[in-house]
Amino acid sequence: MAMLEMKVPSPGESISEVEIAQWLVNDGDYVEKDQAIAEVDSDKATLELPAEQSGVITLKAAEGDVVKVGQVVCLIDTTAAKPAGTAAPKVEQKTEEPKAVPAPVVAAPNPDPVKKDISYASGIPSPAAAKIMSENGISSKHVSGTGKDGRITKQDVVNAMSAGFATDSAQGWGGTRNQNREKMSMLRRKIAERLVAVKNETAMLTTFNEVDMKPIMDIRTKYKDKFAKHHEVNLGFMSFFTKAVTEALKLYPAVNAQIDGQEVVFHDYADIGIAVSSPKGLMVPVVRNAEQMSLAEIEREIKRLAIKARDGKITPDDMTGGTFTITNGGVFGSMLSTPIINPPQSAILGMHNVVERPVAVNGKVEIRPIMYVALSYDHRVIDGKESVGFLVKVKEMLENPERMIFGAKDPMEVLLGL
Repeated sequence: MAMLEMKVPSPGESISEVEIAQWLVNDGDYVEKDQAIAEVDSDKATLELPAEQSGVITLKAAEGDVVKVGQVVCLIDTTAAKPAGTAAPKVEQKTEEPKAVPAPVVAAPNPDPVKKDISYASGIPSPAAAKIMSENGISSKHVSGTGKDGRITKQDVVNAMSAGFATDSAQGWGGTRNQNREKMSMLRRKIAERLVAVKNETAMLTTFNEVDMKPIMDIRTKYKDKFAKHHEVNLGFMSFFTKAVTEALKLYPAVNAQIDGQEVVFHDYADIGIAVSSPKGLMVPVVRNAEQMSLAEIEREIKRLAIKARDGKITPDDMTGGTFTITNGGVFGSMLSTPIINPPQSAILGMHNVVERPVAVNGKVEIRPIMYVALSYDHRVIDGKESVGFLVKVKEMLENPERMIFGAKDPMEVLLGL
């Protein structure tokens, strides 16, 4: 008998331990090489643990256990023969999931047990699907998985919900006075620690302003179809805000700096963190060297990172090293907020929803699409003059998009050499 010890690999620098979020196989199962056997949570991301060899697995850690990097979490008997009748592993086919075909509400029992073919992942929801099922009180027996090896995908849950069925129990406001306790994930615990540390260890203040979004919205209306056709990506608000931020950071480098001991580190580049919501919580993937990117390049990179975060495939390397962060609470309907700094950065820009409001334009009252913006900053590094000046410059460039081309200057001043 040859036993292979599977140890926890290092998910990234500075990560010394992880948590077993979910075993995707049972003790004693036969697993194939490279088959995903577990999902592990670090304080930055959720990763899948693949089997290093084929064989019968013996689990050495339970779900919820915190294990050190390099610790043995399971054994694989590589000399064990593959059980007769075990289905060969299916080859993953990268095809789009059907959009209009609803998943069956309840999986019908198989009348012929001989033909029954259930893989290790059959009936197991993906992280995104599990979140929706938990929020809506849906059991996996109500959803038929169409993903790899029968795994339940997010779209499977959405299709099943649209088809309609009764949920398992009286979750939510059922009047039962029941309570449900769930252990906080390692990622959520780390987020909590960081948020408390920011409040306690920084001199955080927030300054506000408002932006007339009409010029940006007019550009999107005029060019969105042509932009999408030419660049194969949609034109959103985030690329305009990212571009405006990078131009303003050139003028106010302290906003792009951070404290390191007794020194202030200034960055000659802009790595912009874009806060996105994921099934595991808030993630902040980083767009590297955003100051050198075009609007289309920014949109493509944001889309790529957001998909990775949504699918639980984001890595620690994708989320480290940012110099400034943008968060958009407006997608959830937020009118105004005071975002918390993402350490060790010194500032964060908060976007909010766009609402038509009466404003004074050239002495007349007009209805304009207005967005409130907020800049939270560390007063130890950034003075009030710099924070307000930075936010005003962002506002000016968004209301006059042509200024993004000329380095935040008025195009006429550039023409006149002023």
